[in-house]
Amino acid sequence: MKTLREEYYYNDEEFYEIINDIISLKQFKKLKKVKHHGITRYNHSLRVAYYTYLITKKLHFKYKQATRAALLHDFFTTETKQLSSLKRLKLHPEYALKNAEKYFELTALEKDIIKKHMFPITIKLPRYIESWIVDFVDDIASFYERTYSINKQLQVAYTVLLLFLNIKLK
Repeated sequence: MKTLREEYYYNDEEFYEIINDIISLKQFKKLKKVKHHGITRYNHSLRVAYYTYLITKKLHFKYKQATRAALLHDFFTTETKQLSSLKRLKLHPEYALKNAEKYFELTALEKDIIKKHMFPITIKLPRYIESWIVDFVDDIASFYERTYSINKQLQVAYTVLLLFLNIKLK
């Protein structure tokens, strides 16, 4: 899979102006080494941020804050390593928020987005329309990334099977 910067729709300079300080942070770059839905957590976060940016800007919402919070929504590395999958789903927004607050001054909107991007798993309702948008975009991106990864694995298995059958049939 191409890196997100190589894809044509990530050439939006305003998008990169909004997120540059975040993607330049050494601690955030560590997400490039964390696997997430068949890609990296860094690329997943960039994808969620970019589509949040497009949607919220088009709808004239607070797109800069929404974009930044969307990028930070999964800003954690090893904090949840020992947790079960369900606990990780429930607790990772808290870890992401704590990490984001260490490095950035966040608005109430940004905090709400990060903390509630896993609704309904996190139970509390998102307070802002931008929070709902990030929650939705994250769900769609996760689904796409998981199915993309599974489809790639199935394609490889299918190719190997065809090669095997072709060899056996001769």
